[in-house]
Amino acid sequence: MQKNILTSLAALLLITGCQKQAAEVLPMFKLIPTDKFVFNSFVDCNMAEAWIGDTLRIFPGKYGEDPVWGDSRELKYADGTDAEEVFLTPHEKFKTPILPINAPPGTPGLHGAVWFESMYQDKNDATGKTLFGIYHNENYPQTLPFDSVTGIGYKNDHWPQGLRGPESAAAVCRIGIMKSTDGGKSWNNRGIFIEDLMPRMILKPHNISNTFAGGVGDPSAVANGDYLYLFYGEYSYPENFNTDTFNPETEASGQCISVARIKLSDLDQPEGKARRWDGKSFSAQHTAAGVAIPSLQISTADGGGPASNRGQYHWGPSVSWNYYLNCWVMLMGKVEDYSWRGSSIYISFNRNKDLGEGDHAIQWSKPQLLLTKPGRVLWYPALQPMNTEEDIKNKNTCLQLGQRARLFVKDSEANEYSSEYVIEFEKK
Repeated sequence: MQKNILTSLAALLLITGCQKQAAEVLPMFKLIPTDKFVFNSFVDCNMAEAWIGDTLRIFPGKYGEDPVWGDSRELKYADGTDAEEVFLTPHEKFKTPILPINAPPGTPGLHGAVWFESMYQDKNDATGKTLFGIYHNENYPQTLPFDSVTGIGYKNDHWPQGLRGPESAAAVCRIGIMKSTDGGKSWNNRGIFIEDLMPRMILKPHNISNTFAGGVGDPSAVANGDYLYLFYGEYSYPENFNTDTFNPETEASGQCISVARIKLSDLDQPEGKARRWDGKSFSAQHTAAGVAIPSLQISTADGGGPASNRGQYHWGPSVSWNYYLNCWVMLMGKVEDYSWRGSSIYISFNRNKDLGEGDHAIQWSKPQLLLTKPGRVLWYPALQPMNTEEDIKNKNTCLQLGQRARLFVKDSEANEYSSEYVIEFEKK
């Protein structure tokens, strides 16, 4: 049972988790207010980061073609000896990596814009310089027109509108991988490894949310055993879309945060290799409809509903292993209205260290409210290391943390990625 609701004006914020998962009481946590800590670069994604030797490197920003918002070259990187030094890097000191150019529509290659949202560091490379960047990719019928031979791409027919009004198109998100062998200074594209195809896009007149036409995106990936586990937002219809048989309850049943996995040995050639959770095992194909994590879905009674309308749903997961708690921690946002509007951040726990056993990967606790700022639009929550001796010694990142971490979140309307709290966990 939640004991205290956080607000932006609270002096000391405390939530006690009293729900049970696998017959265990969940960890307790509190938010401790700090001076405001503002990140000095463009952020519209989860933060991808890795330690290269004794240097922490982060990769925020957007790169590529975008006919709605404009092409971007804001995907950059910064270095430092600890997290706070890196996050305080002046914008002009960020460096630009070498990235593959966009291929013309209708030809093989990289299409649309990309954001790095997770980073896997190859443990077989002792230098630490071999990185796999898991990226969120957005396309439109203009940048990825439908190919009847491959089934890839989108038809510009009854296409829903996007965030910039009737003249703008809604995007479709996919998830892919790039590889670097020089610590992230240059990258080559390894391809898309999970996506939803045209038959499951949600079109007019039913799609009125000003968000996505469908797809999978906003991922957070963690290595566990022989696999990379991908937690992501699912925005498509769970079966082939037909305007005459469309059912909002059917749509909502297949949406929210889902999970897939891919063998670490397949990251270099990932296309077609990922498998989605199908409700019993990781057996659904990379383009097939999987089954969302049930405990993270919002019921109709609690305001839940389809992503194509005004239904509420959780999105934008950020997953980390907490070695102090000996469990996984997930932060997530919550869409509460059209155009991605939502003012609250939530937290969930998974006690199962081995995500590959049985249904461990979906055993997440019901989300608890972590932070709310009424009237604001909050996106991309993440827990980040600090400049403590422990964080530096353990080379902590947003994927591995201890008892204390800094909470970052993007205020979309202010276009600001910042932190005003440190979270402190307590074992129960």
